[in-house]
Amino acid sequence: MKNALITFFTLLLATQVLYAQQDAQYTQYMYNTLTVNPAYAGSREALGVSVLHRSQWIGLDGAPSTQTFNIHGPYNEKIGLGFSIVHDEIGNNTNQNTYFDASFSYTVPTSETTKLSFGIMAGGHLLNVDFNKLRNYSASLAPSVEDELYKRFSPNIGAGIYFHSQKFYVGVSVPDFLETEHFQNPDDTGTAITSERMNFYLISGYVFEPSAFLKFKPAFLVKAVAGAPLQADVSANFLLNEKFTLGAAYRFNSAVSGLFGFQMNRKFMLGLAYDSEISELGGTRFNTGSFEVFLRYEFIKNGKIDVTPRFF
Repeated sequence: MKNALITFFTLLLATQVLYAQQDAQYTQYMYNTLTVNPAYAGSREALGVSVLHRSQWIGLDGAPSTQTFNIHGPYNEKIGLGFSIVHDEIGNNTNQNTYFDASFSYTVPTSETTKLSFGIMAGGHLLNVDFNKLRNYSASLAPSVEDELYKRFSPNIGAGIYFHSQKFYVGVSVPDFLETEHFQNPDDTGTAITSERMNFYLISGYVFEPSAFLKFKPAFLVKAVAGAPLQADVSANFLLNEKFTLGAAYRFNSAVSGLFGFQMNRKFMLGLAYDSEISELGGTRFNTGSFEVFLRYEFIKNGKIDVTPRFF
């Protein structure tokens, strides 16, 4: 039981592997760039606010749930500012992670059509684990945990680079440089059950315009962290008449997804995504896929002409 409990802590804190060490997972990552790359702040040339909700593995009791809030915009032609919050939970509120970060970007033109942005972010992570909500929890079997409610705040810093033009973008970032250890064993100084780790991101995309009414954007995201499998997402989206987005995505060895977006007007956008698991988990009767909903509002001034594709 002792070994089983410690193993469960490790799996429970897969939020520290899948959702902290490997950060939260999104299908609509193309609309949530600020969360992973601070250099993106202000790149859309208008103040924007966005929220996203993800329900992971619908039908699986205690499955992860994630909510994000982002706000960012340009301070002037070179400086961008942003703020983001990510709340992640698993096990019916047994394990809760909350991240908040302020972002700063500095942009320099590299040609008449391209820009290079450098970004930094600083914030913190609040981890709450309530062991009383575990079905078979016994304090006597958990020598590595002194209290039934584990709370830990840890600071964080990150950085990123973002190169973009009217139709192309590529970014590299590490949103979490600091590696905080959790659940240190009081009988063995220096030993911890789990620790946060650096995540490395590579994102890129290109917008093709086959006609005046159609845009096509292939994109990808690669995410790497020590101790976890490399994650790669590829997507292809079509923007029809600047209103409707239809697309598909594939997460290697994990899921296939359908995406839909509706630009309700120049300021409001709604996005939806559904994942169907192709992993072993997807073949069980407990999992009916994952669902995301995204909403963005941009404070675009009346009369302003959009000079960049509203695709990234």
